[in-house]
Amino acid sequence: MIDLRQYPALLRRQPSALLLGAQLLGVVLSAWNEVQPSRLLTFAIALAESAFYFYAAASLMAYMLHDDHASRDELYAAAATFTVLAWAFAHLFAACQAIAPHSFGAQFHPEQPRTWTELLFLSFSTLSGVGLGDIVPLRPMARGLVMLGEFAGVMYLALVVSRLVGLLTLRRGGAGRDDAR
Repeated sequence: MIDLRQYPALLRRQPSALLLGAQLLGVVLSAWNEVQPSRLLTFAIALAESAFYFYAAASLMAYMLHDDHASRDELYAAAATFTVLAWAFAHLFAACQAIAPHSFGAQFHPEQPRTWTELLFLSFSTLSGVGLGDIVPLRPMARGLVMLGEFAGVMYLALVVSRLVGLLTLRRGGAGRDDAR
């Protein structure tokens, strides 16, 4: 079982090598894909970018969960983490679309692949639990990824954001409670 309290220490040991490697891989694969485009390469790039954003989201969550104090920085990190998670899932959706065309359908131009903006919209709407939109997963892998996004969004709000709100309430001495008994 992963102990999130140990994650910041592990991250600080060699973050530069891991981040540099991920960035270098992204640059090399993107340049190669421009010279000789292929679905497999597009899949690999989207998967690498998704891994990078999930890594960033995990790092931000570890930062927010490492102590029992909620600072202003942690509140900004909460918003940033949600955005980073949305980008991570959008890249996963792009990887799915690259390896399995027609995984996502839409009301308009259903035969065309979804654009990056459409996949990002799908990601935000599933993470937030809104579920609004004309973009739908059609294939089993796409549906599975969307379900993971929905679950991640609900768990993020339930665990991380509620913890920060609880810590802020404790710090303010339970402001807003009805103490009249």
